[in-house]
Amino acid sequence: MISLYNVCLSFSKRPLMTEFDFIRRYLQKQQSDSEVLLGIGDDAAVIRPRAGFDLCFSSDMFLKNRHFFEDVHPADLAYKVLAVNISDMAAMGAKPRWILLSAGLPDLQENWLEDFCTSLFSLARRFGIMLIGGDTTKGDMVFNITIIGELPQGKALRRDAARDGDDIWVSGQVGLAAAALNHHWQLLKLPSDILEICEQARLRPKPRVALGQLLLPFAHAAQDISDGLAQDLGHILKASAMGAEIFVEQLPTLPQLRGILPEKQLYDCLLAGGDDYELVFTVPESQREEVMKAGKISNTPVCRIGKINRSGRLKMTLADSSELHLNSLGFDHFG
Repeated sequence: MISLYNVCLSFSKRPLMTEFDFIRRYLQKQQSDSEVLLGIGDDAAVIRPRAGFDLCFSSDMFLKNRHFFEDVHPADLAYKVLAVNISDMAAMGAKPRWILLSAGLPDLQENWLEDFCTSLFSLARRFGIMLIGGDTTKGDMVFNITIIGELPQGKALRRDAARDGDDIWVSGQVGLAAAALNHHWQLLKLPSDILEICEQARLRPKPRVALGQLLLPFAHAAQDISDGLAQDLGHILKASAMGAEIFVEQLPTLPQLRGILPEKQLYDCLLAGGDDYELVFTVPESQREEVMKAGKISNTPVCRIGKINRSGRLKMTLADSSELHLNSLGFDHFG
């Protein structure tokens, strides 16, 4: 298995060094993990899971002009390609441990690859993640990461565990990335200072790993917000055979957006825009203090936005008690 990292660092151009020399002399020595029995340099990696832990697997694909703009800086691209996968682990309450990276690239530009790899491995080190394999081929800018995490046996946060009466919570702020995207698409215009904040949220989302792990003892259901809060909460409701009411005015977002955007655009960004990579989760009402404590310990803002009920539908309530209806609940790759 040959990763993009192999290609990136193999540009040392030392005479008589082959790709496989590089893997043996440098890459295999640079990374170590007691659970990885065999890493990069063979046909497959071998992991020996720790006793008492379950493994979580997830995979996300990134395509040019579908998930990122062609002119994106490679450091920002690498960060987001990995961050969105880490966010999946956060939603399960898992600790991310290992990744496999596959990439299709039109050519191999040394400076581009160096920026990409530096950013990717900087984020990986921050979360204690090890690259154990992948593949590289000639293609039109497509990336895929498979991520593997671990968590205490039988403790995963799932979509199908929401219960009647649960509070619904959201981490961080929603709608910023969608506002930035709508600015790029010329559907709205943001002032430069607000655009800068929203762009940071779009390009550098913050995976809520620490919060997810702290929620394990008492949260019921969780999901990361990738395709839109309404749609992703809907996945929890469908899996749990529940309904919910959320209060739109309580949704946490950048305060300036409420003053800048017309109501329709604001609600579309907050509820259907997606690309937030925050967590939406349900917790018994009796555990509100524990949620606040988890937010404080993990340095993560948390906000209570609604309630789970048995209605079988999602109701979005405005400040005047009227119901909000959206044309779309979120992103659909084939929509």
